[in-house]
Amino acid sequence: MPNGVHESEAGGAKDKRLFSPAEFRLFRCTAVLLSLVALIALTGLIVWSFGWILSTFYNLLLSLSVAGILALVLHPVVEFLERRLHLPRLLAVSVLLVVFFAGIGGLLFLLIPPLVSQAVQLMTVLPDTLASWQEYVSYHFPELTDMIESSMESNGEEKSEPVMEDPGETIMSYMGMLAALGFVPLFLFFTLLSGNLLREKASELLSVFHNATQKKVLYFMDVFVGYVSAFFQGQLIIAMCMGILYALSFTLIGLNYGVLAGLVLGLLNIVPFLGTLIGLLAILPMAYMQPEGGAELMVLAGLVFLAVQVVESWLLTPRIMANRSGLHPALVVISLFFWGTALSGIIGMVLAVPLTAFFVAIWSEIKASLKQVLSRKDATS
Repeated sequence: MPNGVHESEAGGAKDKRLFSPAEFRLFRCTAVLLSLVALIALTGLIVWSFGWILSTFYNLLLSLSVAGILALVLHPVVEFLERRLHLPRLLAVSVLLVVFFAGIGGLLFLLIPPLVSQAVQLMTVLPDTLASWQEYVSYHFPELTDMIESSMESNGEEKSEPVMEDPGETIMSYMGMLAALGFVPLFLFFTLLSGNLLREKASELLSVFHNATQKKVLYFMDVFVGYVSAFFQGQLIIAMCMGILYALSFTLIGLNYGVLAGLVLGLLNIVPFLGTLIGLLAILPMAYMQPEGGAELMVLAGLVFLAVQVVESWLLTPRIMANRSGLHPALVVISLFFWGTALSGIIGMVLAVPLTAFFVAIWSEIKASLKQVLSRKDATS
């Protein structure tokens, strides 16, 4: 009799459950999906807010970004001067900046005369070159020309009164950018002079949180700084090497304005693949259309791009970068488009690789933490 009473009570307790195990699993899945949606929405809001701040304070953030990147690149040199030559911090920073800007000034003094002469020649022949290109395309591809003209006419009808940008605003925007870049040496000086004080200040600000949270945030800060410094230290060297290779190769094959084009493409390769893509779109038609050019010169220019890209992929990047970002080339290209759009311009493209590598590192940490939690639950169960 008592056993029957206990069995009936247990059965009544089972019947009193509000939700079945299947319903509990459904609730958990719904909660996980809602959390993912909230996380995606929060990430989008953060990216949008960051883009708005960037567009509003673009000049200030540009100067701070340039100074910060240069500080990360030059910081090991300051430490070397302090450690090996036993110079005080102030003297080491001053000597480094004097040598750095003197070197840039000397390099510009040597390169500006031929670059200016080639740029003036290019501006002189550019209208005739564009007219010859248009004539060539119209003669060989009349359908494409008609389609472009009809598209331009339709756009002209839709926008009968095009809004011209105010020249005064354009001049003021350029003046503001130049003024912001003028503050870069000052920001760079104080950033190098501060050394590790910024990290100590961040640690003081984080002292209100738990010790584990402080360590985690400081770890991610160190990861981000490490990715940015390693990327730009290596990418600047790679861009310089590629610019020199392009300039020498274009000059040897007889391409007009080869020095100017090669150095510009090398500078653009600070953003991975950007110089190569723009070069293929601009240099190959230029080689084909120039007076003494043609298909042979265009093929030679294409071989130059192939050779320089092989040298960059197989020699420069493995030895200099050593795959520090750990990103697949396809992911690098996607990150360039994403961050260039999200952060409205060249700053997003410049920071695309370190930002993507940083978020990949964060995801790896989160995934490792989830695996540890799940393994503990499996062990206890």
